[in-house]
Amino acid sequence: VIVGIGNSAVAKSVQTLARERNKIDIISSAISTDLMGADCSPNGFLWTFDTYAESKGPLLAELERGGKTWFFITVDYALGKVLESDARKIIEANGGKVLGSVRHPMGTVDFSALLLQAQGSGAQVIGLATSGEDQQNAIKEAREFHISGPGGVQILPLTTSIIDIHSLGLQNAKGLLLSKPFYWDMNDNTRAFAQRFLKRVGQMPTYLQAGTYGATLHYLQSVAAAGTDETGAVLAKIRSLPINDMMTTNGRIREDGRVMREAYLLEAKDPAESKGEWDLLKVIRTIPPEQAVAPLNPACPLVKNNG
Repeated sequence: VIVGIGNSAVAKSVQTLARERNKIDIISSAISTDLMGADCSPNGFLWTFDTYAESKGPLLAELERGGKTWFFITVDYALGKVLESDARKIIEANGGKVLGSVRHPMGTVDFSALLLQAQGSGAQVIGLATSGEDQQNAIKEAREFHISGPGGVQILPLTTSIIDIHSLGLQNAKGLLLSKPFYWDMNDNTRAFAQRFLKRVGQMPTYLQAGTYGATLHYLQSVAAAGTDETGAVLAKIRSLPINDMMTTNGRIREDGRVMREAYLLEAKDPAESKGEWDLLKVIRTIPPEQAVAPLNPACPLVKNNG
């Protein structure tokens, strides 16, 4: 079994290879919805989250707040393109309009020209279809140049993590919306896991790290239930056993290999609300699996009646 795989393009190749070699791949870190389309596999699972689920909750919340016009700043590789594509579909299906977009290479340090181009479009919301340090740089510069903040344009990162919020600091991050299947401070189970993780790693777990832990646990439970590590027997147990861990209650696996679980709309706290270094987010609402997860893609050969 291979678990993890943090790059969507690499995940596609690994999933193909695992199918050809009759091994199991559990993609717990890559999040492209393409992995549930033509690239889906009977041996593969999209475990933690996807670009559609990552974007939908915050997008709908911004639309409800009156953010009807959008401009995207998108990283120029597979993740960024899928994030923007999924976001466009959600925006346009709910009465919004995309006024334009611009792409940037990974490792961009200066976002000022891109942010000014986005501001000049007249869009009410700037969607960041990017991640990591690129995303952090864009958010910091938007605050620095007063493009975002009181009276400014809304900034919406389409994929982010608690580590990004921690690195930004709440003064820069306050008010940012995000959707996640896991946050460390939600209940006794998440807090107990997070404290164990913090002791070993020195930071609170991201949703991807929690997902990788849960995926590995479910695989081991499936091997135990099957009484063997033979691929076919374990695959059957992975699909049939309910998923119960610190981030999931009675989760299930859809026919295309996508795990179905609740997601949560979260908001970065105002600095005055925070009671500690990692007290960064508050839960706005729970999103049921059927609303959070992208619909079945008929391009996936595992989908019944796919034509």
